[in-house]
Amino acid sequence: MQIMAAVAFSRSGMIIFLLALWLVVLSGGSLLAAELEKVRVGLSSISATHGALWVAEEKGLFKKYGLDPEVIVIGGGGARGVSALIAGDIQFVTAAGDSVISAALRGADAVMIAGILNKGVQRVMTRPEVKTPADLIGKRVGVTRYGAASHLVLLMMLKKWGISPDKVRVLQVESSSAMVVNLEKGGIDAAVLTIPSNFVAEDKGYRVLADLGDMDIYYLNMMLDTTRAFLRSRRDTVVRFTKAFVEGIAYFKKNKNESVAVLKKRLRSDRAGEDFLARSYDVYASNQYEQVPYPSIEGVKTVLEFLAQENPKARGADPNLFIDNSIIKELESTGFIRDLYGK
Repeated sequence: MQIMAAVAFSRSGMIIFLLALWLVVLSGGSLLAAELEKVRVGLSSISATHGALWVAEEKGLFKKYGLDPEVIVIGGGGARGVSALIAGDIQFVTAAGDSVISAALRGADAVMIAGILNKGVQRVMTRPEVKTPADLIGKRVGVTRYGAASHLVLLMMLKKWGISPDKVRVLQVESSSAMVVNLEKGGIDAAVLTIPSNFVAEDKGYRVLADLGDMDIYYLNMMLDTTRAFLRSRRDTVVRFTKAFVEGIAYFKKNKNESVAVLKKRLRSDRAGEDFLARSYDVYASNQYEQVPYPSIEGVKTVLEFLAQENPKARGADPNLFIDNSIIKELESTGFIRDLYGK
């Protein structure tokens, strides 16, 4: 009887012990989840440019560094995203450099901490008879709208080629897809297109007159931004966020199939669009995402030069005032970035 009682006690004791252990595990899991720091990051658009950030989110890299990010698509271009950042609605934003610089010139507390894309992915696509930049003189060139990225890129290229802007007829065509249609109908002779419309035009036989990615032109196509106040008060958070982002770049570069799958999921692409996603991946992974993503100081100078045409405060402004390179410099000097690539 004593032996049976002991066995019964040991069994019940074991059950109680296992239940207690399970409660500890559940409690521990809850505590771990509670320890993740919540941050909000705004995206100024929905496009493949955000592949590295989406990969970092999908592969749990933010959680690896103790963060629980809420990724919000703000849309409306960089200006709206920067406004949300300044208002404190989000802690990070991806936006074109001109939006951040324009806001900072007005006294806003916004700063670039990493360069997602220091160069643009736009291409000038032309009808067959336009074979050289000089052939654009007197021709009709389509952009989405005056003052938009496509227009800015065209002005930069014309300056590089030594062609005065008044030598070409710039037409607003509202969208890249509409520009492809206008090329086909003969409404324009050339167009400044971005991904994936440039691939569509190329497949239809139009010429790639110029690829911005191959030119020595930097204009801060997409930056990672925060506020100096947030950087001062929660620097460790910014460091961990940037680590996840930089590791996302490394993962993106080294894992094509997985990264294209993430792009397909986030962009809700069908089978017909998979080819464009793979081609987009090749562009970003090969020569757009940099291993050490410093914001380009040359890009800041370029943006300031164009802003100075309408904003006197941009004239003579110190380019370094719009950038904080300290975190990327830290990740580079400590070997963090080197180790991601096994070098």
